[in-house]
Amino acid sequence: MDDQDHCETIETAFPELDRIADTDLREGVIDAWSASMADNGVTDLEAVPWFPPAQRDLDLPDERLVSHVRDVTRGALVLAEILTERRTVDVSFDLLVAGALVHDISKLHEFNGMESTAIERLLGHPHYGVHVVSAAGLGPEVAHIVLAHTRRTAVAPATIEAELVRRADEAAAAAIRARALSDLRNG
Repeated sequence: MDDQDHCETIETAFPELDRIADTDLREGVIDAWSASMADNGVTDLEAVPWFPPAQRDLDLPDERLVSHVRDVTRGALVLAEILTERRTVDVSFDLLVAGALVHDISKLHEFNGMESTAIERLLGHPHYGVHVVSAAGLGPEVAHIVLAHTRRTAVAPATIEAELVRRADEAAAAAIRARALSDLRNG
């Protein structure tokens, strides 16, 4: 699969890319996904699992990363739209969408199908994602969203965009877990 094929695959998988007005930022997101696909031999982005350890524990083999990333992106957008409509808060929608679209990009490196790689075992989620987005030329604001989107790091969100992505990610992951659990405190 060449770069053009990767670009088409990524643009099809993530139509939210059209929400990024800044051409360089949009291309950086595409470049990050394209490089991750190439580095890991991923030809079918839609087949990449969401989070293999949780999927095994919860018996949810059909959950996919692209669906999760899209849920997080759309959730973050809705939250941002509500907050900017009702409050005086300055949200960069370009940064929000870019960060949401790459928040879990490290999973292409962390897992080979349903099996953990050394990156997952030794670095953990989402540290490698910072490297991936930085290598693609995305700035520290996007890297911060990647690093702060989960409580698995000690980095708390410092920007409204990072906070919105974290909250949308938590809700999207809870929705997945709710398929298998009657009480989310158990998962």
